[in-house]
Amino acid sequence: MPQHYARRLLASERTAEGNAHLGWMLAFVAGATNAGGFLAVQQYTSHMTGMVSAAADGLVLGRAQALATALGALLSFGAGAACTALLVHFGRRRRAHSVFALPLLLEAACLLLFGLLGAWLAGLRALFIPAAVAVLCFTMGLQNALITKVSRAEIRTTHVTGIVTDLGIELGRRLCGAGADAARLRLLGGLLLAFAVGGLAGAWAFKVMGYAATLPLAALLALLGGVPALDDLGRLRAR
Repeated sequence: MPQHYARRLLASERTAEGNAHLGWMLAFVAGATNAGGFLAVQQYTSHMTGMVSAAADGLVLGRAQALATALGALLSFGAGAACTALLVHFGRRRRAHSVFALPLLLEAACLLLFGLLGAWLAGLRALFIPAAVAVLCFTMGLQNALITKVSRAEIRTTHVTGIVTDLGIELGRRLCGAGADAARLRLLGGLLLAFAVGGLAGAWAFKVMGYAATLPLAALLALLGGVPALDDLGRLRAR
């Protein structure tokens, strides 16, 4: 990945183009993580709607394990979002180039951890599944909070309900002659396509490679976030 491109995607001063490109890339990662993760733990972890319903079902039906897993997933997702807010605040106070890179580097580490958990603990399903779900939900919380802050809540990458809704609104505007926003249609269509392609790639990679399928995703995020982080290290050494 060219260094200037990574710097542009994660620059402190945001542009609509930079937000779109970063959103498409992260939507691909989220789609791959969600689909591949499902093959590992039989749960989708990129969105919390189903987890809230699972918690309600577990409580009403007296399924303590399902309730605990769902509540743990919700807490982990929220903790990931809070962690992104803390890292961005930390970077901004220090006027760092890597203000948006730190959450991506942590996300890369979490995906690597998920791969290692799978390699070490896959045989211990009672221990592995809750731990893996927590790691994946924390990872998705990190990413969703990051793109929310970067785009001022205009872009989401870990779920597509809002994307499909907004696409429908724009198409409805065009059909009734009100005129659709072409740039927004391109953004939304790209997010939906990236998530879908990521899902196909993630499912295929997990089927072929197993838990090692997380390594390319972790490497992509590490390369993307590593450039601004190295820039900040260079600044510190130069002082």
